[in-house]
Amino acid sequence: MFGKYDDNGKLIPAPNELVRLAIPRRVYTQSHIEYVIEVFERVLEKKDTTRGLKIIEEPKFLRHFTAKFDTVES
Repeated sequence: MFGKYDDNGKLIPAPNELVRLAIPRRVYTQSHIEYVIEVFERVLEKKDTTRGLKIIEEPKFLRHFTAKFDTVES
């Protein structure tokens, strides 16, 4: 998602794909946070069978907001 393009338009992938989880204070309850933890646990359980995504269409700027994806065939 955070790779860059060279002068020829070829994608240079980022060395790491990172996920940022930002939680505003005083907005979410403890049960909200516990639910997020449960979802992360389920994702971890399925990590070996989960396929990735590839970007098939993207705008020039802020591509992570409006990009279109397709599944990566394994």
